[in-house]
Amino acid sequence: MNSLLFVAVLLLLSAMGYHFGRKRALAGTGGDIRGLHSLPSYYGAYVALWCGLPALLLVGLWLGLQNGIVESLVVSSLPADIRALPAGELSLLLHDIRAMALGDITSSEPGPTVIAAADQYNTLRTIGFAMMVVLGLVLCIGGLTYSWRSVTPVFRARPRVERIVHWILIVASALAILTTIGIVLSLLFESIRFFSHVSPIEFLFGLEWSPQTALRADQVGSTGAFGAIPVFAGTLLITIIAMLVAVPIGLFSAIYMAEYASPRFRAWVKPILEILAGIPTVVYGFFAALTIAPFFRGFGEGIGLDVASESALAAGVVMGIMIIPFVSSLSDDVINAVPQSLRDGSFAMGATHSETIRQVIIPAALPGIVGSVLLATSRAIGETMIVVMAAGLAANLTANPLEAVTTVTVQIVTLLTGDQEFDSAKTLAAFALGLVLFIITLCLNIIALRVVRKYREKYD
Repeated sequence: MNSLLFVAVLLLLSAMGYHFGRKRALAGTGGDIRGLHSLPSYYGAYVALWCGLPALLLVGLWLGLQNGIVESLVVSSLPADIRALPAGELSLLLHDIRAMALGDITSSEPGPTVIAAADQYNTLRTIGFAMMVVLGLVLCIGGLTYSWRSVTPVFRARPRVERIVHWILIVASALAILTTIGIVLSLLFESIRFFSHVSPIEFLFGLEWSPQTALRADQVGSTGAFGAIPVFAGTLLITIIAMLVAVPIGLFSAIYMAEYASPRFRAWVKPILEILAGIPTVVYGFFAALTIAPFFRGFGEGIGLDVASESALAAGVVMGIMIIPFVSSLSDDVINAVPQSLRDGSFAMGATHSETIRQVIIPAALPGIVGSVLLATSRAIGETMIVVMAAGLAANLTANPLEAVTTVTVQIVTLLTGDQEFDSAKTLAAFALGLVLFIITLCLNIIALRVVRKYREKYD
């Protein structure tokens, strides 16, 4: 029995508990729900929650802690000379033990120590899982029995269930907040380690980006250049090109579909337009590399311009096509949500349809339109595949859209590809890039919220 099967068993027992709790509540009044304090469904939900929730919490806790506990026990059982190895070598050995226990490929030919440790690893996992199953079933059956015996016609099931659901929502909200804090702290701590190797002034204001450092001082390229200005400039350039494509086309298409198109035309065109959002980004990358980039290069050569085979223009245009649905679909929904009374009042004052759109509908829908543009901008900033295939990896400091550039996300992927040493400035640079990108995105969100709040006060 694996973990998913055990969870399915717990959910099945919870469903049975719902049935038994509901049935017991009705039986207490002879089937007349008027004699119950709460609806029968609340009695069933009360029993189901007590039956499944403690056991599911146990499963979640075990799945989160089992690897750390098992690995610590395996390491403690290793010979003393192996436990005294450096942290990097011990981590690699533990990786081989885990890989062999799970049937994966090890980094080297396993020795007797690794084989014995892998057997112990599997044994401990089996014992731990058996203990989890037994304790989970005990909690499930115990909760079922306790809650089922508590069900009486005068039992206040509804307040109990609502209180449990209330705490579940609080825990879910806290987990979301803690996850966000954990992401920020992980970026912050690793970035502090990076800035202990590289000056923040050099990183934020340097004009050369070449993070490929050597492992030994006598190797070529033993000192890297970590000036991130070319990377940020490339990100900004491609994002601006993408937004210049997506915002006008998306906004104009939203206005047409909301104000001018017939219901039949809208029913066909809007789903077709939204298909663009479902196309994999690698397909857009192929389209950019095989169609758009050669077209721009050939067109540029025809008018005497030198266009690189991989250019910011090709990546930005295709990225703009990709994010058109983010602008058009959300803007269309926002425009349709503008009260009809505003339109009627404008028409009553003698305004034409186009004047009504420009002077009434668009200002009233501006908060939602700003939100759609912000979402599209965030999507453009975070895109990787199109940039890799159409704009290249060259960190060029240029404002010329006909040259090759790179972006922050592409560099993060490049730096974290393959085997990594998380004590080197090269690898830690990815976290510094991520932190700066997070701060920039946060500032964009704050600006957008201020714009939305200003115009919302005007039109509410």
